[in-house]
Amino acid sequence: MSEDDAATKPQGEGGRFMRWAFRHLAGPAEGVQGAVQGGSAEAREAWKRDLAERKRYTREQRERKRAAKEADRRR
Repeated sequence: MSEDDAATKPQGEGGRFMRWAFRHLAGPAEGVQGAVQGGSAEAREAWKRDLAERKRYTREQRERKRAAKEADRRR
């Protein structure tokens, strides 16, 4: 492998062996309860509420932007 090939890879990305090891030996985090969402049911529910609120806010911002564009077109 040349130095150019090494420079194009993102830092922290392993080689073939590391990719294989991660896929086949580490496995998904689903086997551990609460590994992704949080340690407790309350934390998961708070995360879900926060996500729903973020989605609502984003949707409102898109609607406002769309309405502003429509108003500019009508002028």
